[in-house]
Amino acid sequence: MIPRYSRPDMVKIWEPENRFRVWFEIEAHATDALAERGVVPASAAHALWTWWNTNPTIDVAAIDAIEAVTKHDVIAFLTWVAEQVGDEARFMHQGMTSSDVLDTCLAVQLTQATDLLLADMDALLAAIKTRAMEHKFTPTIGRSHGIHAEPVTFGMKLAQAYAEFARGRERLVAARAEIATCAISGAVGTFANIDPEVEAHVAAKLGLAVEPVSTQVIPRDRHAMYFATLGVIASSIERLATEVRHLQRTEVLEAEEYFSPGQKGSSAMPHKRNPVLTENLTGLARMVRGYVTPALENVALWHERDISHSSVERYIGPDATITLDFALGRLTGVIDKLLIYPERMQKNLDRMGGLVHSQRVLLALTQAGISREDSYRIVQRNAMKVWESDGAESLMELLKVDPDVVAKMTASEIEDRFNLDYHFKHIDTIFCRVFS
Repeated sequence: MIPRYSRPDMVKIWEPENRFRVWFEIEAHATDALAERGVVPASAAHALWTWWNTNPTIDVAAIDAIEAVTKHDVIAFLTWVAEQVGDEARFMHQGMTSSDVLDTCLAVQLTQATDLLLADMDALLAAIKTRAMEHKFTPTIGRSHGIHAEPVTFGMKLAQAYAEFARGRERLVAARAEIATCAISGAVGTFANIDPEVEAHVAAKLGLAVEPVSTQVIPRDRHAMYFATLGVIASSIERLATEVRHLQRTEVLEAEEYFSPGQKGSSAMPHKRNPVLTENLTGLARMVRGYVTPALENVALWHERDISHSSVERYIGPDATITLDFALGRLTGVIDKLLIYPERMQKNLDRMGGLVHSQRVLLALTQAGISREDSYRIVQRNAMKVWESDGAESLMELLKVDPDVVAKMTASEIEDRFNLDYHFKHIDTIFCRVFS
């Protein structure tokens, strides 16, 4: 992943040094378990940990040089460790196959990455909740098809986003549990040359569950679900980012990204304040979703294994988690610093001459004894006059002189149907559902 969209803590998880350290721990824990069962000498496990406890530097370049000859990454690593540890290292990897190391390591890295992503989501949820509470009763127009519909509050918009990301967090917790499996089962997964208790020991040491049936690889339906979960979270990011982008349009301008001192919006037009952060989030979300299809295609491997999935995961493991980590952090900053304009929201609410209250009048006329079809026709013919005047006419005033309306409703009853607060009587209920 390019540095522009990367954060250091997530990047470290995918650096070669971390990968090799996890490989060593897998091999050393397995050697411990083998020694306990008398399969290898206890001195072998002791030698490995004695060397490891000196906190050795992992010589990535040396391992890469060996791989250039062996054309096999795990063998290259084992060869390098043996050069450091000495003769006792020959007992490493007894009864194991490369996928035992690679798949278990990937599970560790993905759980490490997921822990960072969960912390990211907690920070985002906290930021959304703070702003939602701040604008719980700030009136704004709800839109369907991009057209004014009925009043909502800006806090309600954010409450919806909170609920969506809370669901995303629950899915991510489940995806973490599903991906956190260990396979130390040997060639084609039969445990012919290694005891299942070795796998259980390694799994416990690494905080993983054992894979019930690993063939020679951990089944990739787990990984497909994991990356699909990341893709759904990315789509939630885009949904909220798109809302901000629409609200920042000049004609709307109900909210906008924070514009810092010295920031420039355009190389040509000095007046510009563009929604660059949320546009960037839209693009990043597309990238994360782009990794979902390759993960799904990795599920169908040949027989007990092939390695067509391997090259895919070397891309999508780091790129998807690094990108999502960055995007969640960026969105948190956007929400935390979002500039919100209640006065502009009220102005937009009032812009169309009270059309947003048309449903209340429709319902009142039906309750007064007029059929729904006729009630709709009466309100619509007045509403269209307001629409065509671009809000210069007032729906309430037109209704007050419409003979069909005044025959059933008093002026006071008509005015009562234009009360904005009516629409917000259940906001507390919604907030209780979301934030309880």
